[in-house]
Amino acid sequence: MDLGIGIRELRPGDETTLAQRTALVTGASRGVGRGVALALAQAGARVFATGRTVEQAELGDSITPIACDHTDDSAVAQVFERISGVAGRLDILVNVAWGGYERMVEDGRFNFALPFWEQPQWRGDAMMNAGVRAAFVASQHAARMMIDARSGLIVNISFWAAQKYIANTLYGTAKAATDKMTADMAHELKPYGVTVVSLYPGLVRTEAVLAAGVFDLSNSESPEFIGRAVAALAGDPMVPRRSGSVLVAAVLAEEYGFTDVDGQRPRPLTLADV
Repeated sequence: MDLGIGIRELRPGDETTLAQRTALVTGASRGVGRGVALALAQAGARVFATGRTVEQAELGDSITPIACDHTDDSAVAQVFERISGVAGRLDILVNVAWGGYERMVEDGRFNFALPFWEQPQWRGDAMMNAGVRAAFVASQHAARMMIDARSGLIVNISFWAAQKYIANTLYGTAKAATDKMTADMAHELKPYGVTVVSLYPGLVRTEAVLAAGVFDLSNSESPEFIGRAVAALAGDPMVPRRSGSVLVAAVLAEEYGFTDVDGQRPRPLTLADV
């Protein structure tokens, strides 16, 4: 079913949408990254997944795990060398690797929402190095491969904190940097046919969210849902028109016609909701 220019409805069980495509998902040991890797593999892509503990993740035989600390530039370079040597191409990069959510409670105190002058130094370093900088370095390697092919899709997972104060200054700064990086990368890659977007999830039912037991999950998303959004974008021949944009996974579900793994379609969040 055609849903507009270049947009095709993704039907349940459609597992050949991304046949012949190669994808890399960073930070895929758990949570959103693991869900994206699983969804892209289900859509038919050849998927490589990285993370410090990704070799212990339950990814299935169709996904190739590569242990990698994305703050180690030499390790990252080796990942792309391996993909180039084995697959010979890279069509999709999804930057999920992130830091800064660790140790939210120290000495009995919830520190994630502290004002910037009381934030631990390591959190800023983690968000910028394991998050923003890691995405930048991975995108450098991916861009070189995609430029040669004159096509490709880079997706940077971001969040509403880029546009609205949420939790702490460090968080907003890192997410705003991600969105600005997306816009500027898109500008520089436009002549080469490579698309770059920021993608916002809603409330995702990750292991950490479920373990917390404090969230209202009535409008939540599975980790695979945002992967279905990436698959829809990658399968859209008109996706270059979106390059440089900030996109919301639940809005894409309405546009492309896909659902979550339970058959439901989460309501898109707005800036006021978050």
